[in-house]
Amino acid sequence: MILKEIKHSILVVLVTTAAFAHVAMDETVIPMSTEEREELKEEARDMFYHAYRAYMENAYPADELMPLSCKGRWKDPLNSRGDLDDTLGNFSLTLIDTLDTLAILGDLEEFESAIKLVIKDVSFDQDVIVSVFETNIRVLGGLLSAHILAEYFQQRAGVMQWYRAELLSMAKDLGYRLLPAFNTTTGIPHSRINLRYGLKNMRLSAHQETCTACAGTMILEMAALSRLTGDPVFEQKAHRAMDELWRMRHRSSDLMGTVLNVQSGDWIRRDSGVGAGIDSYYEYCLKAYILLGDEKYLGRFNRHYNAIMKYISQGPMLVDVHMHRPHTNSKNFMDALLAFWPGLQVLKGDIKPAVETHEMLYQVMQRHNLIPEAFTTDFHVHWAQHALRPEFVESTYFLYKATNDPYYLDVGKAALKSLQKHARVPCGYATIKDVRTGGHDDRMDSFVLAETFKYLYLLFADPSELLLDLDDFLFTTEAHLLPLTLSRNHNLSVITISDHQMDDLDDLNSEFARCCPNTLNFFPETARKPLKNLVDGVCPRTMRRKLLASQFTAGNAEHLKLLKNMGITVLSMSDGRVQLLHTVSSARSSADANEGLLFMQEMLEISQAQKQMAEKAPLSVLFELNGQTTVISAGPAHFGRYLQKGTKVTGKVGIAEPLRACDTLVNADHLKDRIIIIERGDCMFISKVRKAEEAGALAAIVVDNTPGTSWMTTSMFGMSGDGKNDVTIPSVFLFYQDASVLMKAIQDNPGIEISIADTSNTASNKSLYAICVDVLWQFMQYLASSLDVLWRFTQFLTSSLIGTISSYHYPNLSNNGAI
Repeated sequence: MILKEIKHSILVVLVTTAAFAHVAMDETVIPMSTEEREELKEEARDMFYHAYRAYMENAYPADELMPLSCKGRWKDPLNSRGDLDDTLGNFSLTLIDTLDTLAILGDLEEFESAIKLVIKDVSFDQDVIVSVFETNIRVLGGLLSAHILAEYFQQRAGVMQWYRAELLSMAKDLGYRLLPAFNTTTGIPHSRINLRYGLKNMRLSAHQETCTACAGTMILEMAALSRLTGDPVFEQKAHRAMDELWRMRHRSSDLMGTVLNVQSGDWIRRDSGVGAGIDSYYEYCLKAYILLGDEKYLGRFNRHYNAIMKYISQGPMLVDVHMHRPHTNSKNFMDALLAFWPGLQVLKGDIKPAVETHEMLYQVMQRHNLIPEAFTTDFHVHWAQHALRPEFVESTYFLYKATNDPYYLDVGKAALKSLQKHARVPCGYATIKDVRTGGHDDRMDSFVLAETFKYLYLLFADPSELLLDLDDFLFTTEAHLLPLTLSRNHNLSVITISDHQMDDLDDLNSEFARCCPNTLNFFPETARKPLKNLVDGVCPRTMRRKLLASQFTAGNAEHLKLLKNMGITVLSMSDGRVQLLHTVSSARSSADANEGLLFMQEMLEISQAQKQMAEKAPLSVLFELNGQTTVISAGPAHFGRYLQKGTKVTGKVGIAEPLRACDTLVNADHLKDRIIIIERGDCMFISKVRKAEEAGALAAIVVDNTPGTSWMTTSMFGMSGDGKNDVTIPSVFLFYQDASVLMKAIQDNPGIEISIADTSNTASNKSLYAICVDVLWQFMQYLASSLDVLWRFTQFLTSSLIGTISSYHYPNLSNNGAI
């Protein structure tokens, strides 16, 4: 039977390699202890649940979690991110994509609960435009995998006895909604479709471009849907699309382009590689053979694979070429999606080049902490983002499974720790804005839960601990599970879980007698050794940095000395800000001058990033004394909780010790649940507020250390952060003169309660007379902070003219000055 032959051909490599694992072991790699591996497995589990619970508690039933805003992301045409939002469909994308991860983690109770939520809450009858490709691999694949596992555990574990294939019915409904996309002259599907109206939208039908991967990554899910439901139409449509793509290959090179016209079949982009836009087409050629037993797909894959290794593979690198001129590179960079390729090579059984490419990628990760979205052929950053993609971890998992080399456990550990350090935020995990400078984007894709954490967990888990035998299943491109038994079912047969029972392998020794194992599989270290310093050799590391722009504090004498050595002059402005001037000829050495240039570039990037941040209106500090409410304008912070209109924080006051709060606060016991006063200087704003939060503060007020400054004479600004999002309490900034009003009130009444709030509209309905009086009052208080005589005079004047003034916040101050 073809299934048995396929299964044996895959397992022979794995079993044989495991038998010779002691040969493969790198002498320089110390095998990971069972205890450490268990700890990493549990840490991977914790990572998953940290993200999963953040989504369920703050975003569900939305499609995705926005981890910085800590709220859900829905399909919103009025606030679109462009192509990124094609994945969204208001169908609880993240939960559907995550279902089988819960099963793999052994959490059958939550798996069952999540399935009930999907059945109850999700509907595909919606007027939304979605990506056919993304909806197929994430939603349709997620539903099918969860259905298969639900019936699997129903039979094996006696759970979910209520389940009656509801997920399969939903998958069939979704499949029919995707079918109109295949109504083209070539049979290649459109890239987008409206779930309710199909292609009736003129803009949709007029858009006739799609990518190779978009059209060629349908066959597994569509065939599984046909074979599970007995309706052949889904598999037939997907087969035709694959046949047409094969016909469109370049006949002399056997390479594929990246973008084509769905009606004419003409290539629009002829660059050929294994990364974005084409990657999973090759994957599904091989996996269609494994899952369906159709040998034509193996023949096609082998033809493509030989072409890729001949033209695109350049040592360990995989560089795009022109499909019609395959000896000419079309790009000078590689994208992060190609990291899936070593895992696919493992599935083919070509271990040596898989080891080499994976090692190159690992060195790129070590250079930049995380693999950037794209990097050049000399390993510099091309696109600096990192989207927490799973492909590198996926390949690491499959290489470890094939070689049993503990080196890959260490690689996985490094990837896990890097994600923990750079991507974890209080509300999930956030994509990295720039691997060079840090910072986050408000984005956590569903594949982080469906793939990244799944492969990390499986890497460190002992297979005997799992509730299912993964060798009985095939991973889709989205890491969903489809049973290998599908290959023995014609697409007109409706199968149930009772057909999923796997035949025991026949005498394994007979398979060894009929095969000649490739011993290169057993020596991954010999393949890695020549590449030991590949990235550093091509792109040497820069000097060890003495000072990063994000670390700079203007009042730090050591920092000023380092800047002077770099040729950077620091000029203090009257409002407390600093100006930096770089003169190369003033640097102590050429190396210092180069570091000075880097420092200035980083400072410019930080400045530009702050300008791009959403503008926040100034807040106010309020307190009541002697029947009068005083309102002081305060600058907001670009970190921590921002107080929206109608919300405020109120509490008693505490004074930080040390006052500048750059070190641990010695009086922390007296600061809990208080609003803490801190002085500017010696460290970053966010470092001060972080210390306040550690002491249990409700909020923090940072007071300027430059005498004479005031909101009336100095532009208001927002306190900047350091790219991390670990501060959750609100904080504001007060200029020196404005703060003196507050400090005098505290001195006169130590038990006073103060509030921080947004009061920008409190005076919007006042008469012109009242506004003028408010401005006069505020101006008088400004003068009174320096002259006690004027203070007493203004009290007398205001009490005799208008009585008690309730507020002096001028309504237009919210736009005063740059943030």
